[in-house]
Amino acid sequence: MITWSTRACLLPSWLTEPLWDQFAALLPPREEFDPAHPWGCHRRRDSDRIVFDKLLQVLRFGCSYEGIADTTCSATTIRTRRDEWIRLGIFAQLKQIVLDAYDRIVGLVLTDIAVDGCITKAPGGGEVAGPSPVDRRKQGMKRSVGTEGYGIPLGRVLAGANRHDSPLLAPTLDLLGELGPLPDDITAHLDSGYDSAKTRTALDERGLAGQIARKGEKAPIQVGKRWPVERTHAWHNAFNRLQRCYERVKTVVNAFFDLADAIITLRVLIRRAWTTHRWDTRPTKRP
Repeated sequence: MITWSTRACLLPSWLTEPLWDQFAALLPPREEFDPAHPWGCHRRRDSDRIVFDKLLQVLRFGCSYEGIADTTCSATTIRTRRDEWIRLGIFAQLKQIVLDAYDRIVGLVLTDIAVDGCITKAPGGGEVAGPSPVDRRKQGMKRSVGTEGYGIPLGRVLAGANRHDSPLLAPTLDLLGELGPLPDDITAHLDSGYDSAKTRTALDERGLAGQIARKGEKAPIQVGKRWPVERTHAWHNAFNRLQRCYERVKTVVNAFFDLADAIITLRVLIRRAWTTHRWDTRPTKRP
C-alpha cells in the first residue's frame, strides 16, 4: 500500500515545493469550518496539500484512488477535490503559468515544432478510448502532442487509439494560437505518417513550413528535429496514469496531462536555469 511516507520518493522536494506553492496560490480562500453550520463542530476539511500529494501519487504510480487512500484522506475526497479543481480550471492554469515562466526565463523555441501521436492503453474505455490497432483491438488512447524545439509540451489532442495521426494534426496545430504572438517562420517536423497532400494543405493554410519524412524511405529518428517530441512521449509515459489510463472522462484525462506537463516543464526549467540563476531553494547539485 502506498502511504504518506512515499512523498519523499515520489518527486524531489526542489520540484514539488515550487509546484505546490503555485498551485496553492490558485486555490480559492476557504474557511476551515463551514460558518453556516449550526453547531460549528463538523469534521475539518481535509488539507488541500494532502489531496494534491495524493493526486501526484496517482499520476506517478498509476494506482487506484482506493489504493492510495488512507486515514489522512479517503478516495471519495480525492475524487471530489479533483473534480472541484477541474471545474475551477486550476490544472490548466498551473500548466500555463509554468509554461509562461519557462518562456520568460529560458525561452520557447517556436521556430521549430514537432507533432506526433502515441498510443497507450486504456483498459477502462471511456470518452477518449477506442480499439487499438497495435494491441489486438483492446481499448487504447491516442494522444497527438505538439512540442517546441527542445521538447516542452505545448498541448495535446486526445482520441481513440483507432484514429490515424493525420486527421489529428490540424487541431494540434491550432493549439499554437493559444501561445500568443508566434515567429514568422515556423517549421513543423513530422514523421512519414503525415506524408500526404492533406498534411501539406493543413500546413499551408496555417503559414507553416513542413519537414516531413518520406514514406518508404528509412529515416533515423535523429534526422531533422523530430526527436524532441519522441522524448516528450517518453516523459509522459514515465507517469503510469498516462501510460495505462483508467480514467473514463476526457476532462479528467486532460487534467492529469496538464499536471504532467507542468511537472515536465518545471523540471526542465529548473535544470536549465540552475547554471544561470540563483534562488533560495536552488538545489545544491544540478538536477
